[in-house]
Amino acid sequence: MQLDHRAQTLLKALVERYIADGQPVGSRALSKLSGLELSPATIRNVMADLEEMGFVASPHTSAGRIPTPRGYRVFVDTLLTVGPIDDKAVDAERMRLPQPLSNLQPQKLIANAAQMLSSLTQFAGVVQSPRRESVFQQIEFLRLGEKRILLVIVDPRGDVQNRLLLTDVDYSPAQLTQSANYLNQNFAGLSFDQVRARLTGELQQLRDDMGRLMQAAVEAGSEAMAEGDDMVIAGERNLLSVTDLSSNMSSLRQMFEMFEQKTGLMQLLDVSSKAGGVQIFIGGESKLVPMDEMSVVTAPYAVDGRIVGTLGVIGPTRMAYERVIPIVDITAKLLSNALSHS
Repeated sequence: MQLDHRAQTLLKALVERYIADGQPVGSRALSKLSGLELSPATIRNVMADLEEMGFVASPHTSAGRIPTPRGYRVFVDTLLTVGPIDDKAVDAERMRLPQPLSNLQPQKLIANAAQMLSSLTQFAGVVQSPRRESVFQQIEFLRLGEKRILLVIVDPRGDVQNRLLLTDVDYSPAQLTQSANYLNQNFAGLSFDQVRARLTGELQQLRDDMGRLMQAAVEAGSEAMAEGDDMVIAGERNLLSVTDLSSNMSSLRQMFEMFEQKTGLMQLLDVSSKAGGVQIFIGGESKLVPMDEMSVVTAPYAVDGRIVGTLGVIGPTRMAYERVIPIVDITAKLLSNALSHS
């Protein structure tokens, strides 16, 4: 439903005031804050309409009103004025980072970005580790004992993943070498999905035992690459001092479960990376946010122009979005630049 200028102005004033002090906002205060020359009765009528449309709500204990998740959504999508980022604060954070950034390992850059997000906002910063390409450069099989084989996978960047294979057949070292050579000579530089598709036809020409070993290696390799997706979180403790998120044991339990399990958070970051640009997920509106009082502001980051992950800030729904949005945006750009030159 389209709001007229008067309703938009009053909703914007209400949300900004509520974010600032956390108290329900009454008609008298709105009259001063909005700059509109309206009588308290007129303002009460507009607020009653906004409440009926689901943009504001009245707590039982007060005559004032507070924004609902739907009200926050209208605010961040259409009414918010994003200010310029505090360059001095960003520069101060950058000076705390080891220089030059291009000499740092990717994982260290990611940890620094999470810390920067947390320090600048005083909330929690989260950075999803870059998604691994499921491409291998080299595979080796090492016999550990009877029917126990260590699969060693080296990706194009030189990172190594190990997986234990428990087999039905006891393979000799010669068979393991032959299988590794076959995979490396025919499939190095391909993804495990591509290898799986091409192996299906070619395995019929190989002995069954060797074929089963290669299939097991492809499945284990694909799983190993998928497990590389993780995240770095900094500043979780900051959220303990946010009354909206830590006012009762139920809220605290929900918050710590989210940080411990990470599954929902990973799903949210994955969705964000596909959307592009800064995204705002509001608790009570988005099913991906586990708490009504929580919001997550995210932005994707890239390596050499290709999106590989997402970063963001986790905080209360009652956050200063006009400050947090540019911080998330600039941090994504800084991390993209540093990773592209590392």
